[in-house]
Amino acid sequence: MSTIYILWMRQLKRYFRSRSRIIGALGQPLLFLIAFGYGFGSIFAAAGGGNYMNFLVPGIISQSILFTAISSGINLIWDRQFGFLKETLAAPVSRLEIMLGQALGGATVATIQGAVVLVLSLFMGFSPANWLLVPLAILAMFLLSLLFTLVGIAIASKMEDFQGFQLIINFLIMPLFFLSGALFPVSAMPKALAVVAQINPVTYGVDMIRGFLSGTTHFGYTTDFAFVGGLTILLLVIGSYLFSRIEV
Repeated sequence: MSTIYILWMRQLKRYFRSRSRIIGALGQPLLFLIAFGYGFGSIFAAAGGGNYMNFLVPGIISQSILFTAISSGINLIWDRQFGFLKETLAAPVSRLEIMLGQALGGATVATIQGAVVLVLSLFMGFSPANWLLVPLAILAMFLLSLLFTLVGIAIASKMEDFQGFQLIINFLIMPLFFLSGALFPVSAMPKALAVVAQINPVTYGVDMIRGFLSGTTHFGYTTDFAFVGGLTILLLVIGSYLFSRIEV
């Protein structure tokens, strides 16, 4: 357990030491909130959708989580390039503990990033439907963060350079985000896109966070939690296997 804690805290120290990284990671979510929240708010309301900012914020929080969590795999490549991973793997601890420390650290960082976006959105007109459910929304953020941190680790386990990793995650992130119901309701999508959205794990993460923050869900809490939780367990198994086969 001490190894998990040390690696967990190491990820957090990396995050808080890099102010430029924190500010840079907030740039895109804020741009989306301003451009879409204020730009499409009146259109969404006129179409009978209600307050668009309340609909949009959970999706933008999920976007911030998705980008930060899956990008945490870069830390694994960094550790491999500079020899820290080799030293860690040589220690008398299981590789599962090492991977869990990396995953929990990355998930915590992504959750903090999502929470910061939530706080900033309060100054832009967003208001949670029930403040008592905000802690549950934070837990939902952490679960989604853990899922995509494990995705990032699984990909990074098979990569040896930063450029290749960036190309793969850029290819994955944008389709996952835009086809998740983050910017517009799944019920309003064309049937073909709605089918794709229903197999997209981000869709269920967005829906779960939106339920706790805005009071409305498309699939229901049980379905959302079962899908995201089940996939997280599956990725934990896959990630553990791939991590166990890392050669440094």
